[in-house]
Amino acid sequence: MSNVTKEEIEIYKTDKDNLSLEVRVDEETIWLTQKQMSQLFQKDVRTVNEHIKNVFKERELEENSTIRNFRIVRKEGKREVIREIEFYNLDVIISVGYRVKSVQGTKFRIWSTRILREHLLKTKLREEEEDLSPVVKLISQVTRSYDLSKDEALGLLRVIGDYSYALEILDKHDHQKLDVGKSRTEETYKINYDDATELIWTLKTKYGGSSLFGKQKDNSFKSSLSTIYQTFGKKELYPSLEEKAATLLYLTIKNHSFIDGNKRIAAALFIMYLARNNFLYKQTGEKRIADNALVALCLMIAESNPKEKEMMIKVVVNLINKNN
Repeated sequence: MSNVTKEEIEIYKTDKDNLSLEVRVDEETIWLTQKQMSQLFQKDVRTVNEHIKNVFKERELEENSTIRNFRIVRKEGKREVIREIEFYNLDVIISVGYRVKSVQGTKFRIWSTRILREHLLKTKLREEEEDLSPVVKLISQVTRSYDLSKDEALGLLRVIGDYSYALEILDKHDHQKLDVGKSRTEETYKINYDDATELIWTLKTKYGGSSLFGKQKDNSFKSSLSTIYQTFGKKELYPSLEEKAATLLYLTIKNHSFIDGNKRIAAALFIMYLARNNFLYKQTGEKRIADNALVALCLMIAESNPKEKEMMIKVVVNLINKNN
């Protein structure tokens, strides 16, 4: 049973026969009543009904999966009355068309295929927008929270553009759900605490030698590094190089392990890890994530809700994977 909206109705017209039918589109198929089929095939309703009975009697189609009721608002006199009307899906319509040997049936099938393809595309676009909306919302939040330079603002725009691309390449045949795409599992370099602290010391000098920069509050940074290689049932939780890199970036920022410099340290560790695994650059020589886009990602992670952890890690993974 279904309440039909305007978005679920398409109009099928033919100039030659002056035919106009309100066609319902739902559950990835087309639906017509017996009366509409009689108009389409220019046959009596009783003839259409007889053919439908034979379709089911001969087990050509299953009755339960090809018939459904829609609630239809009809005018009866001066009143509007809601009636439940029996509709038949495209499989039944095509079968009846073959049985009555209707040329109109072939034309309708071609039209239906195009309409269903368009509706599938619209559905995917809506789902893509739903996946993208948390990221866009987060980007908006970043622009309100930070006084961004022109380069940082461009970085945010780049993230939007690259992330839109990432959505396009995912799950093309099923529903568009953000997922971890094709990734590289081999890792030639494992990040460790000694290498990380050495890099932080180098950064400390670069940023003026502040006593607070890179000073650890607790043991959470060591915990972040061990989390990257955590296993469950002898399987790594983050099996690919990209997932490890994205998790490293996320945890270093969100765990606030340092009194000062969390985002800068996270970005530097992220770059070092990719570089030592020979994965910082694409084959074209361009960085997988541009510097300004990396800055934007760090700001987004900092502003994100902890509940959005999975989403943010997947965003980073897909951006690394772009044109992989």
